[in-house]
Amino acid sequence: MEIQLWWVGKTSFGFLRDGVSEYQKRLSHFCRFTIREYPDVKPVGDSSVLSKLEADQWIKQLKSDDLLILCDENGQELNTRMFAGFIETQLQSRAKRLIFVIGGAYGFSKEIKSVSHSIISFSKMTFSHQMFRLIFMEQLYRAFTIVKSIPYHHD
Repeated sequence: MEIQLWWVGKTSFGFLRDGVSEYQKRLSHFCRFTIREYPDVKPVGDSSVLSKLEADQWIKQLKSDDLLILCDENGQELNTRMFAGFIETQLQSRAKRLIFVIGGAYGFSKEIKSVSHSIISFSKMTFSHQMFRLIFMEQLYRAFTIVKSIPYHHD
């Protein structure tokens, strides 16, 4: 299975780009991991219109056998061990691609929520979208080390 991480906008800070690159390399030992960076959608009115435009670009890229997981502060809150179990379960599915999406500043539209398989949260706190990219990738790497019983995570 291929795991993809989709987001909107460029990563403008060098230290975050370096971290993303490092964890992309680490994740390559466990799976085919791909990042898809989508262009920022230009503001055209209220935030619901912006969220829908972002969703439209993602929905066009989905295939029928994809598992789409949205990362949202209002989703099901998972701790690290729960996330590792979630990953392990998803890896056993018949899906060809497991796609995680980090939404834009105004969250997800009802259109993308309606085609998602899960909505998960890593915290009730709000992180900048650029920082969360790195946080997500580190947690995905950590989940794989837990699943594969590789020393990295300490309870």
